[in-house]
Amino acid sequence: MADPDIHRALVPLLMRHERQVFAYIYTLVPNRHDAEDILQETSLTIYDKFAEFEQGTDFLSWAMRIAWWKVRAARQKYARSKVVFNDEVLEAIAATAVEMRQEMSPMQEALTGCLSKLNERDRRFILTRYERESGVERAAEMSGRSMQAAYKALMRLKQVLHDCVLNALSKEESLS
Repeated sequence: MADPDIHRALVPLLMRHERQVFAYIYTLVPNRHDAEDILQETSLTIYDKFAEFEQGTDFLSWAMRIAWWKVRAARQKYARSKVVFNDEVLEAIAATAVEMRQEMSPMQEALTGCLSKLNERDRRFILTRYERESGVERAAEMSGRSMQAAYKALMRLKQVLHDCVLNALSKEESLS
């Protein structure tokens, strides 16, 4: 049985980096549903192998490496029904995603942190709203809100995220 003390350290790391791991996976697979499935599999593997993680090293890089192998394993499933990139293209996309992560601006990092502070319903709502080929109507439908409630929630969440990002940036600036 796994040591519960080890996994207490995992929860904050996973919560802090879940969106980034998801975004990485989403760059490598054809749709959101597939990315969500792979994220679940990745999270389970991270949980199982967390004792092997070396504390003090880059958790996100370690988690993204696990995600990479999960994406590769899932590609066989996609090969039967969808367009699949060859290994060279997939590796180039993955390398670019890693480089982009390193270039992520402090504002984007703050936004990622602020999104993780929202409750699950609100986070899914706002992410669905800004998902490619989506909109307020789809976000409202997915969250069970009326259109009027969706617009009100969207305005409220934008303000919450705006304030949170500004607060995070000012804290970061005062530390440097």
